[in-house]
Amino acid sequence: MDTKWTIVVIVVAVIVVAALVALAVRNMAQRRRLQERFGPEYERTVEAEDSRRAAERDLAAREKRHEDLEIRPLPSTVRDRYARDWASVQEHFVDSPDRAVGEADRLVTTLMSERGYPTEGYEQQSRDLSVEHARTLEHYRTAHEINGRAGSRDTSTEELRSAMVHYRALFEELLKDDTTSSDEGRR
Repeated sequence: MDTKWTIVVIVVAVIVVAALVALAVRNMAQRRRLQERFGPEYERTVEAEDSRRAAERDLAAREKRHEDLEIRPLPSTVRDRYARDWASVQEHFVDSPDRAVGEADRLVTTLMSERGYPTEGYEQQSRDLSVEHARTLEHYRTAHEINGRAGSRDTSTEELRSAMVHYRALFEELLKDDTTSSDEGRR
């Protein structure tokens, strides 16, 4: 009888250890996947949350929300129109840097909307963009922060120029559309 209980205890212990190892491996794989997908946004979220686990839940929730969005490609004519609109905004910078930065912000928001991203507020926009555009999201944050100060004595022309460069980084990423070019190639 003692031998049977010893075997049962050993088997249960092996199963528990195997389950813990499997759970740890799964968690490490999930963490690595999130780090690769979100890049610098992963660390930023970890710093903002109470724990790494809470940050990973937040990032997974962003992915889930993003899956429900209907992100759509832009026809080449629409992409061309946006490119012309951006050139116009850049031309306005010479005469009115503050106004041009505001126009750049509105143009990026309009482009986001046209692609299918909700535009209900800056924080939600950032969260939604983080799933597919995490590598350029810091550009958007920096530009948005400068835009919020535009028009005050606290912003220099150089900072406003920097905001335009930052907006352009996200704008170009939103404007390019690999799915459309591959769809056109199949026709």
